[in-house]
Amino acid sequence: MSGKTVTPQLQRELGVVGATMMGLGSIIGTGVFVSIGIAAGIAGPAVIVAVALAAFVATCNGLNSAQLAANHAVSGGTYEYGYKYLNPWFGFTAGWMFLLAKTASAATAALGFASYLLTTTNLMGSGLLVPTALVAVIILTTIVLSGIRRSNHVNILIVSLTLLSLGLFVIICFPRAIAVGTENLTPFFPGNTASLLQATALMFVAYTGYGRIATMGEEAKEPRKTIPRAMIVCLVLTMLLYMAVAAVGIGAVGVGVLGKVTEQVQGAPLEVAIRNVAGPAAGLVVAIGAMTAMLGVLLNLILGLSRVVLAMGRRRDLPGFFARLNQSGTTPVLAVLVVGVAIAGLVLIGDVKTTWSFSAFNVLIYYAITDFAALQLPPEERLYPRWLAWAGLASCGFLAFWVEQQIWLVGLALIVAGLIWRATVRLLARN
Repeated sequence: MSGKTVTPQLQRELGVVGATMMGLGSIIGTGVFVSIGIAAGIAGPAVIVAVALAAFVATCNGLNSAQLAANHAVSGGTYEYGYKYLNPWFGFTAGWMFLLAKTASAATAALGFASYLLTTTNLMGSGLLVPTALVAVIILTTIVLSGIRRSNHVNILIVSLTLLSLGLFVIICFPRAIAVGTENLTPFFPGNTASLLQATALMFVAYTGYGRIATMGEEAKEPRKTIPRAMIVCLVLTMLLYMAVAAVGIGAVGVGVLGKVTEQVQGAPLEVAIRNVAGPAAGLVVAIGAMTAMLGVLLNLILGLSRVVLAMGRRRDLPGFFARLNQSGTTPVLAVLVVGVAIAGLVLIGDVKTTWSFSAFNVLIYYAITDFAALQLPPEERLYPRWLAWAGLASCGFLAFWVEQQIWLVGLALIVAGLIWRATVRLLARN
């Protein structure tokens, strides 16, 4: 009898519909309800172009992620692809960047949820922003601890409510956008190329929830079919939705309203926009959709982050006890708990724009490694043309340094810190 230890594997419970809804739940949230406002404040009406450019970059990266996940369907996403197709240092860097980027994104989602809730209940400014966000983190962490199946059911409900509210936003604001859109969209390029590129970098992050499908590849049924299909559907639906919301929102109320989040970082731009058009009742509908969206993003980020912590624990890049599963093999309990604690720590910053910008740099580096790994796929494993990997790699590497300078300097410092950590751990293990 072999004495080889078999690594416990998560159960495959996600089909195409479930994986697609997980992707939509990860994408449609902070990006559409918060970051469109941030990007509009930077690029003006040209944020519509930024949304389209970001969609192109996201499509390249999404297809590269899909073919990698289809051929190497394990938890961990690009962390695992870096190990398999590049080398351990690239793999570790990808995992480290994912943890930094998406923990910041999760904190942004929690703060965004709290912002919309407190704005709706007229309690904004009462000092409850951070406590409310912390309560959301605790509740969603508890749901994730219950397993992927229950998390998936909650996610489908959340996504359905979110899509309904955004559909109403577009329908209600569309007549006003037709009537006054020419005035509000002029001048279309009020800034410069630098502002457009910065907005594109921020909007790219708004698409990157599709990576959650790859990160949870170990839980997908027939991953070679399920993962690519779910990613493509997610990206197409999200691009159309973002374009519609940005164009109709700016056309109806102008950049000044949507860009409010850049001056008042706890603002709720889409709610304010629709209130200006149709009054408080319509604002309440969008606020409910925004809150469900933020909760959906938070839920899916806790899921994705915990799976990367699980994968890093298996390779001892993080302590090995993070690789332990519960008795039913559905949840890495300690990994979920440490992710919840880390998100709660970043929530204490209380600044949406800072956490989102930090996420932008780190996630662009993460997906640059994804594209680099996709370049190494042998012909028999390749699902899409090789130029997609080159396009994604060049775009991510270029956009990463168009966020604020202090943000990418901190990001580079943290990459170095992570590599030092890994080298130290390996050295100690050998001794």
